[in-house]
Amino acid sequence: MKNPSYIMEHDEEAIRLDLKTDSSSVSRQALWAGIRPGMRVADIGCGSGKTTSYLHTLVQPGGETVGVDASSARISHAVEQYGTNGIEFVCRNFYDPLDGLGTFDFIWVRFVLEYHRSKSRNIVENLTRLLRPEGILCLIDLDYNCLSHFGLSARLENSINSIMAALEKDHDFDPYIGRKLYSYLYDLGYRDITVGVGTHHLIYGELNEVDAYNWTKKVEIAAKNSGYRFDEYAGGYDEFVEEFKNFFADSRRFTYTPIISCRGCKPLA
Repeated sequence: MKNPSYIMEHDEEAIRLDLKTDSSSVSRQALWAGIRPGMRVADIGCGSGKTTSYLHTLVQPGGETVGVDASSARISHAVEQYGTNGIEFVCRNFYDPLDGLGTFDFIWVRFVLEYHRSKSRNIVENLTRLLRPEGILCLIDLDYNCLSHFGLSARLENSINSIMAALEKDHDFDPYIGRKLYSYLYDLGYRDITVGVGTHHLIYGELNEVDAYNWTKKVEIAAKNSGYRFDEYAGGYDEFVEEFKNFFADSRRFTYTPIISCRGCKPLA
């Protein structure tokens, strides 16, 4: 089975992923999950490769890192920007068995399963086969994704809710994947499962350039790809985007998104 179309696909996606990836957050989350020097690590859905590069520094000395993504464009960017000794980037579809990659001590899956609602559990099962016994699987994703704002007009709120519902129904996106991660590891018999809940987006006051760019692209690309009709707006999609930009630029606006991290160790048998 082929991956569903990626709802954020556009010419600048690798740039967006690079800009929004924060080294301190990646390092903090990975260290919490149990990454350590000498490990062989897989970064699943590695995107631009920036996160893979950060993970690689955490397994030195002696560690290896493999970034896996289904997008040849993203892999090309990753090789060009972050390719170095000890890091391998491969273009593979993780809906299929990932034979030939070997086994891993640590598998990292961050902001990936949200794009694969109907197959997310199967993906986790597939990745479990790549883990060595007592290896660590770390799943990190958002919950109530893009749905928590204050200060919206009634029609803007309705449009955002309707866009997310369309993405869930027609494009296999899962705004609520975060709350499901624990059950995936539990059902597969992982031990020493630990869950952390925090805040990923916390946006108030003056808008910084990274949040402005990231959220503008989210709205422009995902909204357009959703297929939603924007009947609330006489000017359709363009008027919707303009209203969202004005709302988001207002320092009174409040936006947040919970992040849920879940890690566990693969049982010996």
